[in-house]
Amino acid sequence: MIGITGICLISSCVSTKNVTYFQDLSPAKRSELETVAKFTEPIIQPDDILSITINTTDPQSTAIVNQPSTTILTYGTFRQDITGFIVDKNGEIKITQLGTVKVGGLTTFEARERITKLARKELKDPAVSVRFANFKVSVLGEVNRPGSYNVSNEKVNILDVLSLAGDLTIYGKRENITVIRELNNKKEIGRLNLNTTDIFNNPFYYLKQNDIVYVEPNKAKVISVNAGARTTAAVLISAISTIVLIFTRLN
Repeated sequence: MIGITGICLISSCVSTKNVTYFQDLSPAKRSELETVAKFTEPIIQPDDILSITINTTDPQSTAIVNQPSTTILTYGTFRQDITGFIVDKNGEIKITQLGTVKVGGLTTFEARERITKLARKELKDPAVSVRFANFKVSVLGEVNRPGSYNVSNEKVNILDVLSLAGDLTIYGKRENITVIRELNNKKEIGRLNLNTTDIFNNPFYYLKQNDIVYVEPNKAKVISVNAGARTTAAVLISAISTIVLIFTRLN
């Protein structure tokens, strides 16, 4: 009973002290939020899947060009079929009638411009659209709905993604959110603090495709888990002692 009461007191302390976001947001500071982290468009990398649509005045030509393949993505037990043009290890895609197109290292805007230039040689008045079909962000740790989320908007920030994951649990460590990013075969790690408005100036505020967000558990969660283990152990020991006592008396 004392252990449970202690856990409740600890949880209450955490919820009142560390749960509130942007604790330093005073009326005087609101005007300073006009300067936030600069958004940079995500770069197309190998294994990305692009949704590319080319429209022309000739429906038959359009049907021939727009023939993407379907890629099956598996996240644990979750399977998702994504239709699009997959970027190979050389940063290239293959489009019927246009041939091989180098898109690796480009933004979707730059890729659209390159594909449009090639399409004009083969098609009449082409209108090209290029977007990520697999803009995925994974959220792990102390959130209500951990998992991988496909995002339709390339301009997505940490708050958007945490919202998709159902926000942090009461045990989530808000002052130390970890973002793991892979760029050019190198891992980058960023730290975000939801308790302060400095988060808006953090270069990891805007997320990139395939980012992994990890929410660390706080001390209250660790204490509650340990207390639960101790309670279970105590119950088992008590049950064993009772059984031993009964057998002793029977004998």
